[in-house]
Amino acid sequence: MLDGLVWFFSNIGQAFVNAGYAITHPGLWLSWMGGLETTEDKQSLMRFVYYGGSVEFFFVVFTLFLIVTAVGIARPNFMWGCVRVLEGFANSVGRFFAWAGLLMVLQQIVIVFMQRIFTVAEISLIYGVDWLTFDVSWWAEELKLYNAMIVCMCATYTFVQGGHVRVDLVYSAISHRAKRVIDMFGSIFFMMPVAVLTWMYGWFFMWRHLVTPKVSASDKVEILMKKARILKWNVETIGFSPNGFNAYFLFKVLLVCFAAMVFLQAIAFFYRSYLEFKEGVGSIGKYLDRDTLGEGEEAYEGTH
Repeated sequence: MLDGLVWFFSNIGQAFVNAGYAITHPGLWLSWMGGLETTEDKQSLMRFVYYGGSVEFFFVVFTLFLIVTAVGIARPNFMWGCVRVLEGFANSVGRFFAWAGLLMVLQQIVIVFMQRIFTVAEISLIYGVDWLTFDVSWWAEELKLYNAMIVCMCATYTFVQGGHVRVDLVYSAISHRAKRVIDMFGSIFFMMPVAVLTWMYGWFFMWRHLVTPKVSASDKVEILMKKARILKWNVETIGFSPNGFNAYFLFKVLLVCFAAMVFLQAIAFFYRSYLEFKEGVGSIGKYLDRDTLGEGEEAYEGTH
């Protein structure tokens, strides 16, 4: 027990050193963005991959969360500002990617017409542009990407809007303050851990389909530095059918984005729950930006 506490608090202390070193030495982990021309560039990419799913990175984020929370407790207006920014980010991203639903429907209609009525084998997004011309099966499989965009990028937006299905056994019958305690507990002990685990596995899963040699969560940084000598891009382009959709690596990218957004929303939900607990019933829904169908349509809202 004592060893665990020492490890925990030493990692929090080391987080300041790690964050400072990363900020003052960006080339060690970002020089790969200019290309993988040198061994140093390849090593920087390997460092980026390793630390992106590492314990060190977790404690940097966790320590930042503790600092922001401490400041927010001392200055509630600052915490409300964090809530508004994080919820605004979730709403903006969700409202943008929600248009993927319309694109999915329109594209399916075009596919049906082109395949069943005009019996064409290929569809071009822009006529005469070869690299935007694909087999009909490619466009049909690509519809799954739109669905993945909606699921991954609109999940936190739906959470802010109160659109997720909730199984309520005792929640509605308890007091306001008890509800906020449950919300705080759920955000810290359910939302955040699940988001962290999804990130850790999704992060390395994504990079295994972007570079070669393949990286693993069990690889130490020393091993990755050795692998860096033969590192090169190897973006996944294999589809489920010969002429089908061949950019499935985008699904791995979306998984990582989903985990990051859920983690940020967990912070926003914890802050909102704490502030509503502290300020009382009158603060419920404060600064909450929810969509509306318009005046007179209130009866239909929340029924989905």
